[in-house]
Amino acid sequence: MSQKLVKSTSMVAVFTLLSRIMGFARDIILASIFGAGELFDAFVVAFRLPNFLRRLFGEGAFSQAFVPILAEQRATQSSETVQAFVDHVAGTLAIIVSVVVIAAEIFSPVLIMIFAPGFIHDPARYLLAQHMIRIMFPYLLLIVLTALAGAILNTFGVFAAPAFTPVLLNIALIGVALLWAPHTHNPIYALAWGVIIGGFAQLFIQIPFLKKINLVPRLKWGFRDPGVIRVMKRMLPALFGVSVAQISLLVDNIFASFLPQGSISWLYYSDRLIYFPLGIIGVALATVVMPYLSRNHAEKNEQLFSQTVDWSLRCTLFIGMPAAVGLFVLSGPILSTLIHYGKFGNHDVIMTAKSLRAFSVGLPAFMLIKILASGFYSRQNIGTPVRIAVIAVGVNLILNAILIFPLKHAGLALSTSLASIVNASLLWILLVRRNIYLPTKLWQKTIVQLIVANGVMACLIYFLAGSLTPWLTWAPMTRIIHLFFILCVGVLSYFLTLGAMGVRLRQFRSPN
Repeated sequence: MSQKLVKSTSMVAVFTLLSRIMGFARDIILASIFGAGELFDAFVVAFRLPNFLRRLFGEGAFSQAFVPILAEQRATQSSETVQAFVDHVAGTLAIIVSVVVIAAEIFSPVLIMIFAPGFIHDPARYLLAQHMIRIMFPYLLLIVLTALAGAILNTFGVFAAPAFTPVLLNIALIGVALLWAPHTHNPIYALAWGVIIGGFAQLFIQIPFLKKINLVPRLKWGFRDPGVIRVMKRMLPALFGVSVAQISLLVDNIFASFLPQGSISWLYYSDRLIYFPLGIIGVALATVVMPYLSRNHAEKNEQLFSQTVDWSLRCTLFIGMPAAVGLFVLSGPILSTLIHYGKFGNHDVIMTAKSLRAFSVGLPAFMLIKILASGFYSRQNIGTPVRIAVIAVGVNLILNAILIFPLKHAGLALSTSLASIVNASLLWILLVRRNIYLPTKLWQKTIVQLIVANGVMACLIYFLAGSLTPWLTWAPMTRIIHLFFILCVGVLSYFLTLGAMGVRLRQFRSPN
C-alpha cells in the first residue's frame, strides 16, 4: 500500500505541476495584455468568489466530508446502494448550488458592496465587476459537479483525471485571451466567458472515467438520504475550516479594495505564484493521503495512521521550506522573468514582489494545514479544525487592520501568512496532545537539517541574484538564463547540504 501511496502522490503532483505551468503561461499572457489596473482588478474580484468556492469544493471541504463516507459505503454496502447515495448527493448539491447561483445573479451589486466595498467610490470598476460576476458565477455549479466526480474517482483509486482538470481551465483562459479578447470591444469580458468554457471542459472530461467504474452520478433529490445528511453536516463546517487561507484572501480583498488601483492585481499575481508549490505539494499530498488516512482509521490501525501523517509532514517541509525561501529571496527576479511584459511594468513588479515575499513567509504553513486538517477530517472530526479556523480568521482580521497602514497590500499578505502559521501550529499541537499523531524522535535532527540546508541555499541565491535593477532592463532571454542558473545552483546546494548531513531519498519512499 505504501508504494501505491507514493505512486499516486507522484502522479497527482505531475499533473498538478502541468496545471501550474499552464497557469504560469496564463498569467504571463494576462499580465502582458491587461497589466495590473482597473480592468484586471475588477476581473479578480468577480472571479474570486466562484474561484474561492472552487478551491473549497475541489481541493478541500467537500472531499473531506464526502470521501470518508463514500469509502465506508463502498466497503459495507452493495453497488446499488452506493449508486443511490452518489445520485442523491449529486442531485442535492446541484439544486442547492443552483439556488446560490441564481441568488448571486440577482444580488451581484450587493456582493460587490460586501467583498469590494472600496469599488463603490469607483463606478467604472463597480459596474464592470458586477457584470462579470453575472457571467462567471454559473461556473460554481460546474465546478461543484466536477469536484463530486473527482472525489468519486479518487475514492476508487483513480487520481490522474481529476488532477488533470485544472489544466483545462488554463487552456480555456489562454485561448480566449489570445483568440477572442483582441476582437471584442471590451476584452476583459472574454476572460469571464473563458471561465465558463473551462468549467464545462473540466466536468465533461471526467465522465468517461466514471463510466469505467460504473458510477456516473444521476441527479436525484435526496436530502432525506441518511448518507446525504451526514455529508452535509460534515461539509458545512468544513467549508470554513479547511480553507481558512482562502477566507483570509477574501478578507484581504475587502481591505485591498480601499487601496490604490492595482493592489488587488498585485495580490492576485503573488497569490498565484504561492499556489504553484502549494498545489503541487500540499494539495497533491492531501488529495491522495485523505483516503488512506480514512482507511487507516476505519481499520483502527492508529500506528500506520500516525506514520502516514508523519511521512506527509516530512515530505511537505523538505520541499515546502526551500520553495518558501526561494520565493522570498528571488521574488523580484522571478516576477521580472515571468510576467514583466507588455502592460505589466517595473512598478507592478516591485509592488507584486512585496506581497510575494509576505505570502512566502506563510507558504510552509499553507501546506501543513492541508495535511494536518486531513488528520482530523479523516476521523470525521470537523469541529476541531473549524474552531481553530475561527481563531485564525480573527487573527487575520486584527493583523489586517494593523498592518495595512504601514505596509499597504503587503501588510494584507503578511497577515494571511501569520494567521496560517497560527492555524497550522494549533492543529499540530492538538493532533499531538490527543495522541492522534506521535512525532518520531528524528524531528529535532530534521529541523536542524532543514535550517542549515535552507540557510546555505538562501545565502547563495541572494548573492547570485544581486540587485533587482538590472533584471528590470535585461532582455527576456537574459532573465530566463540567469534565473535558471540561480535556481539550479540553489536546488543543487540544498540537496547537497542535506546529503552531507545524512538525509537520504529512501527516507521518503513510504510512510513506514
